Amino acid sequence: MPYATIMFRRVLVANRGEIAVRIIRSLRYLGIHSIAIFGKEDRISLPTRIADESIYIPHEDSLASYLDIEAIVSAALEARADAVHPGYGFLSENPTFAERLEEEGITFIGPSPEALRILGDKIEARKVMNQAGIPVAKGSDGPISSFEEAKLISRDIGFPLIIKAASGGGGIGMQLVESQDDFDSALRLCQSSAESAFGDDRVFIEKFIQDAQHIEFQVLGDGKNAIHMGERFCSIQRRHQKIIEEAPWLSESERENIGSLVVSGAKSIGYKGLATFEFLRNSDGEFFFMEVNPRVQVEHTVTELITGLDLVSLGVQVAAGMEIPFKQFDINYIGHAIQARINAENPRTLIPSPGKIWECHFPGGPGVRIDTHAFSGYEMPEGFDSLLAKIISWAPSRQEAIFKLDTALDETIILGVDTLIPLHRQILNEKDFKNREITIDYLQLHPELQTRSS
Repeated sequence: MPYATIMFRRVLVANRGEIAVRIIRSLRYLGIHSIAIFGKEDRISLPTRIADESIYIPHEDSLASYLDIEAIVSAALEARADAVHPGYGFLSENPTFAERLEEEGITFIGPSPEALRILGDKIEARKVMNQAGIPVAKGSDGPISSFEEAKLISRDIGFPLIIKAASGGGGIGMQLVESQDDFDSALRLCQSSAESAFGDDRVFIEKFIQDAQHIEFQVLGDGKNAIHMGERFCSIQRRHQKIIEEAPWLSESERENIGSLVVSGAKSIGYKGLATFEFLRNSDGEFFFMEVNPRVQVEHTVTELITGLDLVSLGVQVAAGMEIPFKQFDINYIGHAIQARINAENPRTLIPSPGKIWECHFPGGPGVRIDTHAFSGYEMPEGFDSLLAKIISWAPSRQEAIFKLDTALDETIILGVDTLIPLHRQILNEKDFKNREITIDYLQLHPELQTRSS
Protein backbone atom coordinates (compact mmCIF):
# COMPACT_ATOMS: atom_id res chain seq x y z
CA MET A 1 0.00 0.00 0.00
CA PRO A 2 1.63 3.27 -1.10
CA TYR A 3 -0.03 5.49 1.51
CA ALA A 4 -0.75 5.55 5.23
CA THR A 5 -0.69 2.51 7.51
CA ILE A 6 -4.02 3.55 9.06
CA MET A 7 -6.54 2.68 6.39
CA PHE A 8 -9.94 1.16 5.79
CA ARG A 9 -10.14 -2.43 4.59
CA ARG A 10 -13.53 -2.29 2.87
CA VAL A 11 -15.38 0.76 1.50
CA LEU A 12 -18.87 0.87 0.00
CA VAL A 13 -19.39 3.41 -2.80
CA ALA A 14 -22.88 4.89 -2.47
CA ASN A 15 -23.05 6.32 -5.96
CA ARG A 16 -23.05 5.47 -9.65
CA GLY A 17 -21.64 6.67 -12.98
CA GLU A 18 -18.28 8.27 -13.56
CA ILE A 19 -17.72 9.34 -9.94
CA ALA A 20 -18.24 5.77 -8.71
CA VAL A 21 -15.62 4.61 -11.23
CA ARG A 22 -13.27 7.37 -10.06
CA ILE A 23 -13.67 6.44 -6.38
CA ILE A 24 -13.18 2.72 -7.06
CA ARG A 25 -9.91 3.51 -8.84
CA SER A 26 -8.57 5.41 -5.83
CA LEU A 27 -9.69 2.64 -3.47
CA ARG A 28 -7.82 0.12 -5.60
CA TYR A 29 -4.70 2.31 -5.51
CA LEU A 30 -4.97 2.49 -1.72
CA GLY A 31 -5.32 -1.29 -1.48
CA ILE A 32 -8.93 -1.08 -0.24
CA HIS A 33 -11.65 -3.60 -1.16
CA SER A 34 -14.43 -1.75 -3.03
CA ILE A 35 -18.15 -2.49 -2.88
CA ALA A 36 -20.52 -0.91 -5.41
CA ILE A 37 -24.27 -0.56 -5.06
CA PHE A 38 -26.59 -0.49 -8.03
CA GLY A 39 -30.22 -0.06 -9.04
CA LYS A 40 -32.07 -2.03 -11.68
CA GLU A 41 -30.85 0.09 -14.62
CA ASP A 42 -27.21 -0.21 -13.56
CA ARG A 43 -26.89 -4.00 -13.39
CA ILE A 44 -24.15 -4.09 -16.03
CA SER A 45 -22.79 -0.58 -15.47
CA LEU A 46 -19.05 0.00 -15.36
CA PRO A 47 -18.85 0.56 -11.56
CA THR A 48 -20.54 -2.79 -10.85
CA ARG A 49 -18.16 -4.51 -13.25
CA ILE A 50 -14.89 -3.08 -11.92
CA ALA A 51 -15.69 -3.06 -8.18
CA ASP A 52 -14.47 -5.98 -6.11
CA GLU A 53 -18.10 -6.80 -5.32
CA SER A 54 -21.49 -5.19 -5.81
CA ILE A 55 -24.85 -5.18 -4.02
CA TYR A 56 -28.23 -4.74 -5.67
CA ILE A 57 -30.65 -2.34 -3.98
CA PRO A 58 -34.05 -3.10 -5.52
CA HIS A 59 -36.50 -0.30 -6.22
CA GLU A 60 -39.01 0.23 -9.00
CA ASP A 61 -37.67 3.75 -9.33
CA SER A 62 -33.93 3.42 -10.03
CA LEU A 63 -33.20 6.81 -8.48
CA ALA A 64 -34.59 5.55 -5.17
CA SER A 65 -31.89 2.87 -5.00
CA TYR A 66 -29.31 5.61 -4.40
CA LEU A 67 -31.47 7.61 -1.97
CA ASP A 68 -32.69 4.86 0.37
CA ILE A 69 -30.69 5.53 3.52
CA GLU A 70 -31.72 2.42 5.43
CA ALA A 71 -31.15 0.12 2.45
CA ILE A 72 -27.66 1.53 1.87
CA VAL A 73 -26.76 1.32 5.56
CA SER A 74 -27.97 -2.30 5.54
CA ALA A 75 -25.86 -2.99 2.45
CA ALA A 76 -22.80 -1.51 4.17
CA LEU A 77 -23.40 -3.73 7.21
CA GLU A 78 -23.96 -6.79 5.03
CA ALA A 79 -20.70 -6.08 3.18
CA ARG A 80 -18.81 -5.49 6.47
CA ALA A 81 -17.76 -2.07 5.17
CA ASP A 82 -15.55 0.09 7.38
CA ALA A 83 -16.64 3.23 5.54
CA VAL A 84 -18.97 4.61 2.88
CA HIS A 85 -17.95 7.07 0.18
CA PRO A 86 -20.96 9.09 -1.03
CA GLY A 87 -19.33 10.77 -4.07
CA TYR A 88 -21.35 13.81 -5.13
CA GLY A 89 -25.12 14.27 -5.41
CA PHE A 90 -27.56 11.73 -3.96
CA LEU A 91 -26.80 11.43 -0.19
CA SER A 92 -23.38 13.12 -0.20
CA GLU A 93 -24.62 16.18 1.73
CA ASN A 94 -27.26 14.45 3.85
CA PRO A 95 -26.50 14.75 7.60
CA THR A 96 -29.07 12.06 8.47
CA PHE A 97 -27.20 9.56 6.29
CA ALA A 98 -23.88 10.47 7.94
CA GLU A 99 -25.49 10.08 11.38
CA ARG A 100 -26.98 6.67 10.58
CA LEU A 101 -23.60 5.38 9.45
CA GLU A 102 -22.02 6.79 12.59
CA GLU A 103 -24.62 4.98 14.73
CA GLU A 104 -23.62 1.70 13.09
CA GLY A 105 -19.90 2.32 13.59
CA ILE A 106 -19.29 2.99 9.89
CA THR A 107 -17.25 6.01 8.78
CA PHE A 108 -18.83 8.53 6.45
CA ILE A 109 -16.09 9.70 4.08
CA GLY A 110 -16.87 13.36 4.35
CA PRO A 111 -17.51 16.02 6.99
CA SER A 112 -19.37 15.53 10.26
CA PRO A 113 -23.19 15.67 10.39
CA GLU A 114 -22.85 18.98 12.26
CA ALA A 115 -20.74 20.50 9.48
CA LEU A 116 -23.17 19.19 6.85
CA ARG A 117 -26.06 20.87 8.66
CA ILE A 118 -24.25 24.20 8.90
CA LEU A 119 -23.18 24.20 5.27
CA GLY A 120 -26.50 22.82 4.00
CA ASP A 121 -28.27 25.88 5.39
CA LYS A 122 -27.17 28.77 3.19
CA ILE A 123 -28.23 31.35 5.77
CA GLU A 124 -26.20 29.70 8.53
CA ALA A 125 -23.23 29.05 6.19
CA ARG A 126 -23.23 32.70 5.15
CA LYS A 127 -23.22 33.77 8.80
CA VAL A 128 -20.44 31.37 9.86
CA MET A 129 -18.19 32.22 6.93
CA ASN A 130 -18.71 35.94 7.43
CA GLN A 131 -17.57 35.49 11.05
CA ALA A 132 -14.47 33.71 9.72
CA GLY A 133 -13.62 36.80 7.66
CA ILE A 134 -14.92 35.64 4.29
CA PRO A 135 -16.71 38.47 2.43
CA VAL A 136 -20.42 38.03 1.72
CA ALA A 137 -22.70 40.11 -0.48
CA LYS A 138 -24.94 42.64 1.21
CA GLY A 139 -28.19 40.98 2.20
CA SER A 140 -30.55 39.77 4.91
CA ASP A 141 -28.97 38.37 8.10
CA GLY A 142 -31.62 35.68 8.44
CA PRO A 143 -34.68 34.22 6.75
CA ILE A 144 -37.34 36.61 5.51
CA SER A 145 -40.29 36.49 7.86
CA SER A 146 -42.69 38.95 6.19
CA PHE A 147 -43.24 40.96 3.02
CA GLU A 148 -42.81 44.18 4.98
CA GLU A 149 -39.38 43.10 6.22
CA ALA A 150 -38.42 41.94 2.72
CA LYS A 151 -39.35 45.31 1.20
CA LEU A 152 -37.30 47.22 3.76
CA ILE A 153 -34.25 45.03 3.10
CA SER A 154 -34.70 45.26 -0.66
CA ARG A 155 -34.74 49.05 -0.52
CA ASP A 156 -31.56 49.02 1.56
CA ILE A 157 -29.77 46.58 -0.77
CA GLY A 158 -31.05 48.07 -4.01
CA PHE A 159 -31.91 46.37 -7.27
CA PRO A 160 -31.12 44.08 -8.96
CA LEU A 161 -31.14 41.54 -6.16
CA ILE A 162 -31.57 37.81 -5.87
CA ILE A 163 -33.86 35.78 -3.62
CA LYS A 164 -32.42 32.41 -2.59
CA ALA A 165 -33.77 29.33 -0.83
CA ALA A 166 -31.97 28.60 2.46
CA SER A 167 -31.81 24.89 1.55
CA GLY A 168 -31.34 25.47 -2.17
CA GLY A 169 -28.92 23.95 -4.62
CA GLY A 170 -28.37 23.57 -8.33
CA GLY A 171 -30.09 26.86 -9.08
CA ILE A 172 -33.42 25.67 -7.65
CA GLY A 173 -35.27 28.19 -5.51
CA MET A 174 -33.50 31.27 -6.90
CA GLN A 175 -35.20 34.34 -8.32
CA LEU A 176 -33.51 37.36 -9.86
CA VAL A 177 -35.48 40.57 -9.23
CA GLU A 178 -34.81 43.61 -11.38
CA SER A 179 -37.24 46.08 -9.79
CA GLN A 180 -39.60 46.64 -6.88
CA ASP A 181 -42.58 45.99 -9.16
CA ASP A 182 -41.55 42.35 -9.56
CA PHE A 183 -40.51 41.78 -5.97
CA ASP A 184 -43.72 40.48 -4.35
CA SER A 185 -44.45 37.88 -7.02
CA ALA A 186 -40.80 36.76 -7.11
CA LEU A 187 -40.73 36.30 -3.33
CA ARG A 188 -43.90 34.18 -3.37
CA LEU A 189 -42.58 32.09 -6.24
CA CYS A 190 -39.24 31.53 -4.54
CA GLN A 191 -40.86 30.50 -1.24
CA SER A 192 -43.23 28.15 -3.05
CA SER A 193 -40.39 26.59 -5.09
CA ALA A 194 -38.28 26.16 -1.96
CA GLU A 195 -41.11 24.45 -0.08
CA SER A 196 -41.85 22.16 -3.00
CA ALA A 197 -38.21 21.21 -3.71
CA PHE A 198 -36.72 21.10 -0.22
CA GLY A 199 -39.62 21.04 2.25
CA ASP A 200 -38.26 24.34 3.61
CA ASP A 201 -39.77 27.65 2.52
CA ARG A 202 -37.13 29.85 4.18
CA VAL A 203 -35.53 32.34 1.81
CA PHE A 204 -33.07 35.19 2.12
CA ILE A 205 -32.08 38.17 -0.03
CA GLU A 206 -28.70 39.13 -1.46
CA LYS A 207 -27.43 41.88 -3.70
CA PHE A 208 -27.12 40.49 -7.22
CA ILE A 209 -23.52 40.62 -8.44
CA GLN A 210 -23.61 41.85 -12.02
CA ASP A 211 -21.02 40.87 -14.64
CA ALA A 212 -19.77 38.24 -12.20
CA GLN A 213 -17.28 35.45 -12.62
CA HIS A 214 -17.74 32.15 -10.77
CA ILE A 215 -14.53 31.11 -9.01
CA GLU A 216 -14.15 28.30 -6.51
CA PHE A 217 -11.39 27.10 -4.18
CA GLN A 218 -10.49 23.49 -3.47
CA VAL A 219 -9.95 22.79 0.23
CA LEU A 220 -8.88 19.75 2.25
CA GLY A 221 -9.35 19.55 6.01
CA ASP A 222 -8.45 16.87 8.54
CA GLY A 223 -10.61 18.14 11.38
CA LYS A 224 -7.86 20.32 12.85
CA ASN A 225 -5.87 21.75 9.99
CA ALA A 226 -6.80 22.73 6.45
CA ILE A 227 -5.07 23.72 3.24
CA HIS A 228 -6.25 24.88 -0.17
CA MET A 229 -5.18 23.63 -3.59
CA GLY A 230 -5.95 26.79 -5.51
CA GLU A 231 -8.88 27.95 -7.58
CA ARG A 232 -10.96 26.79 -10.52
CA PHE A 233 -12.79 29.03 -12.97
CA CYS A 234 -16.36 27.81 -13.57
CA SER A 235 -18.26 30.66 -15.26
CA ILE A 236 -19.47 28.85 -18.39
CA GLN A 237 -22.80 27.43 -17.26
CA ARG A 238 -26.24 26.50 -18.46
CA ARG A 239 -29.19 26.48 -16.04
CA HIS A 240 -26.73 27.33 -13.24
CA GLN A 241 -24.84 24.09 -14.03
CA LYS A 242 -21.19 24.22 -15.14
CA ILE A 243 -20.14 22.74 -18.48
CA ILE A 244 -16.51 23.94 -18.74
CA GLU A 245 -14.04 24.41 -15.87
CA GLU A 246 -10.39 25.37 -15.86
CA ALA A 247 -7.44 26.30 -13.66
CA PRO A 248 -5.50 28.29 -12.73
CA TRP A 249 -7.16 31.67 -13.19
CA LEU A 250 -6.12 34.16 -10.51
CA SER A 251 -2.94 36.06 -9.78
CA GLU A 252 -0.69 34.71 -7.03
CA SER A 253 -1.69 37.52 -4.67
CA GLU A 254 -5.43 36.90 -5.18
CA ARG A 255 -4.91 33.16 -4.68
CA GLU A 256 -2.98 33.74 -1.48
CA ASN A 257 -5.53 36.22 -0.14
CA ILE A 258 -8.72 34.24 -0.81
CA GLY A 259 -6.96 30.94 -0.12
CA SER A 260 -6.07 32.04 3.41
CA LEU A 261 -9.71 33.03 4.01
CA VAL A 262 -11.18 29.70 2.89
CA VAL A 263 -8.67 27.84 5.04
CA SER A 264 -9.80 29.92 8.03
CA GLY A 265 -13.42 29.14 7.16
CA ALA A 266 -12.74 25.40 7.05
CA LYS A 267 -10.84 25.47 10.34
CA SER A 268 -13.62 27.46 12.03
CA ILE A 269 -15.99 24.48 11.78
CA GLY A 270 -13.40 21.73 12.18
CA TYR A 271 -13.92 20.61 8.61
CA LYS A 272 -12.80 17.10 7.65
CA GLY A 273 -12.60 15.99 4.02
CA LEU A 274 -12.75 17.66 0.62
CA ALA A 275 -14.71 20.89 0.21
CA THR A 276 -15.18 23.55 -2.42
CA PHE A 277 -15.71 27.18 -1.42
CA GLU A 278 -17.61 28.98 -4.18
CA PHE A 279 -17.47 32.72 -4.90
CA LEU A 280 -18.68 35.35 -7.30
CA ARG A 281 -16.14 37.98 -8.31
CA ASN A 282 -17.46 41.31 -9.59
CA SER A 283 -15.98 43.51 -12.29
CA ASP A 284 -13.96 45.39 -9.64
CA GLY A 285 -12.24 42.17 -8.56
CA GLU A 286 -14.15 41.86 -5.27
CA PHE A 287 -15.05 38.35 -4.06
CA PHE A 288 -18.37 37.40 -2.46
CA PHE A 289 -19.07 34.05 -0.80
CA MET A 290 -21.78 31.87 -2.34
CA GLU A 291 -21.65 28.46 -0.63
CA VAL A 292 -19.51 25.52 0.40
CA ASN A 293 -19.97 22.19 -1.35
CA PRO A 294 -18.96 19.67 1.35
CA ARG A 295 -17.87 16.84 -0.95
CA VAL A 296 -15.76 15.98 -3.96
CA GLN A 297 -16.66 18.13 -6.98
CA VAL A 298 -17.24 17.01 -10.56
CA GLU A 299 -14.36 19.28 -11.58
CA HIS A 300 -11.81 17.99 -9.04
CA THR A 301 -9.95 16.58 -12.05
CA VAL A 302 -8.74 20.03 -13.09
CA THR A 303 -7.03 20.58 -9.74
CA GLU A 304 -5.53 17.10 -9.83
CA LEU A 305 -3.89 17.79 -13.19
CA ILE A 306 -2.24 21.07 -12.21
CA THR A 307 -1.14 19.94 -8.71
CA GLY A 308 -0.34 16.27 -9.35
CA LEU A 309 -2.42 15.30 -6.29
CA ASP A 310 -5.00 12.51 -5.99
CA LEU A 311 -7.79 14.40 -4.21
CA VAL A 312 -10.10 11.41 -3.89
CA SER A 313 -7.40 9.33 -2.16
CA LEU A 314 -6.60 12.25 0.14
CA GLY A 315 -10.27 12.48 1.13
CA VAL A 316 -10.27 8.77 2.00
CA GLN A 317 -7.06 9.11 3.98
CA VAL A 318 -8.20 11.99 6.20
CA ALA A 319 -11.49 10.16 6.81
CA ALA A 320 -9.39 7.23 8.07
CA GLY A 321 -7.74 9.53 10.61
CA MET A 322 -4.60 10.63 8.81
CA GLU A 323 -3.39 14.21 9.08
CA ILE A 324 -2.87 16.22 5.90
CA PRO A 325 0.51 14.91 4.70
CA PHE A 326 1.91 18.24 3.47
CA LYS A 327 1.91 21.97 4.15
CA GLN A 328 0.41 24.84 2.18
CA PHE A 329 3.80 25.84 0.76
CA ASP A 330 4.21 22.33 -0.66
CA ILE A 331 1.38 22.89 -3.16
CA ASN A 332 2.66 23.81 -6.62
CA TYR A 333 0.66 24.68 -9.73
CA ILE A 334 2.07 23.54 -13.04
CA GLY A 335 0.58 24.34 -16.45
CA HIS A 336 -3.09 24.77 -17.28
CA ALA A 337 -6.02 22.32 -17.33
CA ILE A 338 -9.51 22.57 -18.87
CA GLN A 339 -12.44 20.18 -18.46
CA ALA A 340 -15.43 19.71 -20.75
CA ARG A 341 -18.46 17.96 -19.26
CA ILE A 342 -19.78 15.65 -21.94
CA ASN A 343 -23.47 15.70 -21.11
CA ALA A 344 -25.92 13.61 -23.11
CA GLU A 345 -27.91 16.64 -24.23
CA ASN A 346 -28.88 18.27 -27.48
CA PRO A 347 -26.23 21.00 -28.01
CA ARG A 348 -28.78 23.43 -29.47
CA THR A 349 -31.74 22.96 -27.12
CA LEU A 350 -29.89 21.51 -24.08
CA ILE A 351 -32.65 18.89 -23.76
CA PRO A 352 -31.41 15.57 -22.26
CA SER A 353 -30.76 12.79 -24.77
CA PRO A 354 -30.96 9.38 -23.08
CA GLY A 355 -30.62 6.17 -25.07
CA LYS A 356 -28.25 3.45 -26.17
CA ILE A 357 -24.69 4.29 -27.16
CA TRP A 358 -23.97 2.25 -30.28
CA GLU A 359 -20.36 3.30 -30.65
CA CYS A 360 -18.07 4.98 -28.13
CA HIS A 361 -14.47 6.04 -28.65
CA PHE A 362 -12.57 8.45 -26.41
CA PRO A 363 -9.30 10.26 -27.24
CA GLY A 364 -5.92 9.77 -25.62
CA GLY A 365 -2.35 10.93 -25.77
CA PRO A 366 -0.15 13.09 -23.53
CA GLY A 367 -2.08 15.56 -21.41
CA VAL A 368 -5.54 14.11 -22.12
CA ARG A 369 -7.59 12.52 -19.32
CA ILE A 370 -10.95 10.77 -19.60
CA ASP A 371 -13.27 10.12 -16.64
CA THR A 372 -16.31 8.16 -17.78
CA HIS A 373 -18.61 5.21 -17.17
CA ALA A 374 -19.69 5.04 -20.83
CA PHE A 375 -18.89 2.24 -23.27
CA SER A 376 -20.23 0.90 -26.56
CA GLY A 377 -23.59 -0.70 -25.80
CA TYR A 378 -24.21 1.35 -22.64
CA GLU A 379 -27.82 2.42 -22.14
CA MET A 380 -27.95 6.01 -20.88
CA PRO A 381 -31.00 6.01 -18.53
CA GLU A 382 -33.56 8.81 -18.32
CA GLY A 383 -33.84 9.20 -14.57
CA PHE A 384 -30.31 10.38 -13.79
CA ASP A 385 -28.05 13.34 -14.44
CA SER A 386 -27.01 13.59 -18.08
CA LEU A 387 -23.25 13.60 -17.42
CA LEU A 388 -21.70 10.91 -19.59
CA ALA A 389 -18.00 11.70 -19.45
CA LYS A 390 -15.40 14.33 -18.61
CA ILE A 391 -12.60 15.11 -21.04
CA ILE A 392 -9.76 17.10 -19.50
CA SER A 393 -6.69 18.52 -21.18
CA TRP A 394 -3.42 19.65 -19.61
CA ALA A 395 -0.69 21.70 -21.25
CA PRO A 396 2.00 24.20 -20.21
CA SER A 397 -0.19 27.17 -21.21
CA ARG A 398 -3.91 27.98 -21.45
CA GLN A 399 -3.68 28.47 -25.21
CA GLU A 400 -2.12 25.03 -25.65
CA ALA A 401 -4.66 23.44 -23.30
CA ILE A 402 -7.54 24.92 -25.33
CA PHE A 403 -6.09 23.56 -28.55
CA LYS A 404 -5.43 20.15 -27.03
CA LEU A 405 -8.99 19.88 -25.65
CA ASP A 406 -10.47 20.93 -28.98
CA THR A 407 -8.51 18.26 -30.83
CA ALA A 408 -9.46 15.67 -28.20
CA LEU A 409 -13.15 16.53 -28.63
CA ASP A 410 -12.75 16.28 -32.40
CA GLU A 411 -11.46 12.74 -31.97
CA THR A 412 -14.29 11.67 -29.64
CA ILE A 413 -16.97 9.41 -31.16
CA ILE A 414 -20.28 8.88 -29.33
CA LEU A 415 -23.08 7.53 -31.52
CA GLY A 416 -26.64 6.94 -30.34
CA VAL A 417 -27.16 9.98 -28.11
CA ASP A 418 -26.66 13.71 -28.58
CA THR A 419 -23.86 15.36 -26.60
CA LEU A 420 -22.65 18.87 -25.84
CA ILE A 421 -19.40 18.34 -27.77
CA PRO A 422 -20.41 20.62 -30.70
CA LEU A 423 -21.22 23.40 -28.22
CA HIS A 424 -17.96 22.86 -26.34
CA ARG A 425 -16.00 23.19 -29.58
CA GLN A 426 -17.82 26.39 -30.52
CA ILE A 427 -16.92 27.84 -27.11
CA LEU A 428 -13.27 26.80 -27.27
CA ASN A 429 -12.87 28.61 -30.60
CA GLU A 430 -14.76 31.76 -29.64
CA LYS A 431 -12.83 35.05 -29.31
CA ASP A 432 -14.10 36.15 -25.88
CA PHE A 433 -13.38 32.73 -24.41
CA LYS A 434 -9.86 32.77 -25.77
CA ASN A 435 -9.36 36.29 -24.38
CA ARG A 436 -10.69 35.34 -20.90
CA GLU A 437 -13.59 37.79 -21.28
CA ILE A 438 -16.07 35.49 -19.57
CA THR A 439 -18.85 36.02 -17.03
CA ILE A 440 -21.57 33.69 -15.74
CA ASP A 441 -23.97 34.89 -18.43
CA TYR A 442 -21.50 33.94 -21.18
CA LEU A 443 -23.92 31.61 -23.01
CA GLN A 444 -26.75 34.15 -22.86
CA LEU A 445 -24.42 36.75 -24.33
CA HIS A 446 -23.35 34.35 -27.10
CA PRO A 447 -26.57 32.67 -28.27
CA GLU A 448 -25.05 32.09 -31.70
CA LEU A 449 -22.83 29.37 -30.19
CA GLN A 450 -25.83 27.12 -29.57
CA THR A 451 -27.39 28.05 -32.89
CA ARG A 452 -24.24 26.99 -34.75
CA SER A 453 -23.85 23.73 -32.79
CA SER A 454 -24.92 20.71 -34.77
